[in-house]
Amino acid sequence: MELSLRSFLSIRHVSVPILSSSSRNSLSFSHLSNLTSSSPLLFSRNLRSVTVCAGAVEVRETDKDYFPASGIRVTETEQPNSCLKLSVEVSPRVCSQCYNSALDEISRQLKVHGFRPGQRLPENLIANYVGRENIRKAAIEAILKKTLPQAMSSVEGRALKDSLRILSQFDDLNESFSLSSVFRYDCVVDVAPTVTWLLDTKYKDLKIVVEIDDIIDAEKASEKEFKRRHKGLGALRIVTDRGLQLGDLVVLDIYGESIADGEFESEMIPNSERKGFHLDTEESNNLLPGFLDSIIGIRQGETRSFPLEFPQSWEEENLRGVSVKYTVECKELFYRDLPPLDDSIAGQLLPGCTTLDQVKELILQRCREVEKKAIDQATDNAILDRLGKIVEVDIPQSIFEEQGRQIYADKLLQLQAERRLDESQLRSLSSEESVAEYLLKERENISAITRQMLAVGEIFKCENLQLSTEELVNEVGNTVAEFKKHSKDYDEDRIKDQVRDVLEGAKVLEWLRENARIEYIKR
Repeated sequence: MELSLRSFLSIRHVSVPILSSSSRNSLSFSHLSNLTSSSPLLFSRNLRSVTVCAGAVEVRETDKDYFPASGIRVTETEQPNSCLKLSVEVSPRVCSQCYNSALDEISRQLKVHGFRPGQRLPENLIANYVGRENIRKAAIEAILKKTLPQAMSSVEGRALKDSLRILSQFDDLNESFSLSSVFRYDCVVDVAPTVTWLLDTKYKDLKIVVEIDDIIDAEKASEKEFKRRHKGLGALRIVTDRGLQLGDLVVLDIYGESIADGEFESEMIPNSERKGFHLDTEESNNLLPGFLDSIIGIRQGETRSFPLEFPQSWEEENLRGVSVKYTVECKELFYRDLPPLDDSIAGQLLPGCTTLDQVKELILQRCREVEKKAIDQATDNAILDRLGKIVEVDIPQSIFEEQGRQIYADKLLQLQAERRLDESQLRSLSSEESVAEYLLKERENISAITRQMLAVGEIFKCENLQLSTEELVNEVGNTVAEFKKHSKDYDEDRIKDQVRDVLEGAKVLEWLRENARIEYIKR
């Protein structure tokens, strides 16, 4: 799958989770009592990194030999996909503190006759009102809320946004909770992956080979466009006294069946049966080689049969080398009655022009602009493809999923914009099952794009490339304006992150074009 950085960054939805060593975002916790007993606990919202400011805590003799002053002990275990497992042990002292904090919080919320608002209620009375089970749940939530930031301190600056997940099941936590024993839980967090370059020179002095399609050659494209415009002024006339010639238009019924060992088979070639197929003999580049030659001279009402073979370079792999017998019936045959090619039709070919030379010059100018854009696109594709092949990255699952979901969402939005999806189809394709199927099917392509993005980010950092505040502010403003224009909701902080990725990517591509050895070849 080829996708240039200009292309996938122009989506403005694709972003690598932000890494920050200076962020001080607090964790947001949902009430554990709302979780089902079989669900893992997920606390990932707005996590970039966690800073811990642990004050001095009184240590009981039973905790001194095992727990540090903070009252928790964390063991890190490396996991695949740049992931760390954190096994957390919480001392009974901290559990008791959190249990009492939970009781205090519940007391403040309860209104009990005979007690002042906010007064600490006896534990038995609290239990009568809310139940022991809910007290335990509140205590577990308090423990996690207190200890998770401390547990995360070892990965401060490396943790990826929205990647923290608690593995332990709530039922297990609830069952094991005791004020007299160590409380244990496991969580995992994705960390910033290491980009390893496979070349000794890393990304320096790269040789990039860019293949340019002959079809984008400005000179040839302009000649073709001029001829197309001239043909557009012609009138179609029915051919009555001859067979098909180059330049004609013909309507055909086509039927094809495969040939094996010289014998015809009844199996029809996929997509080979066409009724009322309109063929312009001057636009036949996509035809099976030999097909046009086999029908030259055919007359209206005539039927011809002839064998052909699909070349080994055919796009559909299952048809490569397959022999086929085609049966073709000519239904209608037309020729173009073209106006004289002189200055009198210049204005019809291109409004505002008075001579054919003006028409040709303006068409050539436009084709050169298209050619430049196509070459820039091909160059970006080649650079990114090369980058993806010279790096090794253990891609975190959170980055892979975010990247894949954004690409998939953009595909759906494009289909919707092209009116190829109705609301019902869009809802169906937006389901979690459809997204998961796409991530599985396109894993290789998504991983390739992600490697390219991470390589680009690494180059931006290593080369100390900079973005101006003006660039960032202007582009964010333009993007926000687009959202407002189409009355769509947006998150301005997220837009800033995504725009920054776009601009950084553009800076890296510019740097590589200036510092790589780029060779252009025609194909």
